[in-house]
Amino acid sequence: MGGGRLGLKLAKELIFDGHDLTLIEKDETKCNFLSSEIDELVLCGNATDAITLKNAEISVADAFVAATGNDETNLLAALMAKKLGAKKIIARLNEPQHEPIFVSNDFITVVVPETIEAGYLEKLVLKPKVADLFIVDHGNGELLELEVNNSKIIGKTVGELNSQDDFYICGIYDKKKSEVNIVNDSTLITKNCRLIVLTKKEAVGNVLKLFTN
Repeated sequence: MGGGRLGLKLAKELIFDGHDLTLIEKDETKCNFLSSEIDELVLCGNATDAITLKNAEISVADAFVAATGNDETNLLAALMAKKLGAKKIIARLNEPQHEPIFVSNDFITVVVPETIEAGYLEKLVLKPKVADLFIVDHGNGELLELEVNNSKIIGKTVGELNSQDDFYICGIYDKKKSEVNIVNDSTLITKNCRLIVLTKKEAVGNVLKLFTN
């Protein structure tokens, strides 16, 4: 929801990566412009209205992003989208004094002006653990390089370990080539391999124990 600079850029990035979306914008002039800019559906309507959200097939949406410059609109639309079945809810917070009511709805992932950019929002939609750990909580995360010598996790895949909430394995360091390679869920954890791990600050101790004990 929201066809301003941020919403349009996010839409273009998601489309470029092959995702289907509906862009909801209430301003008819903007809708005409947006329709000329993207190949996906532009729905001219108010996303705080249940009929508009149903027309956008919100019940089968993997994520709903409320990205307007108006907090009241973003919050109400987020609540409506959640009620109608959207799986993940992301809402832009513009005014700090409204933060308590946003965060009181713990199903909403809140983004604030200093973290808002289309590329970051795309990560929230597609890879929420990475973005949530590192940016949403005002940088409350650490990036660690760890050498694995815990026999309990050797032989497991990255996907098995990344199912946990406090950390996310991002890459593996190749000592021979002196370079970092991006991992995927099927990458095997081997003895003495060096992993690049993004972790919540308060979980650093537990993460160190998991990988190095």
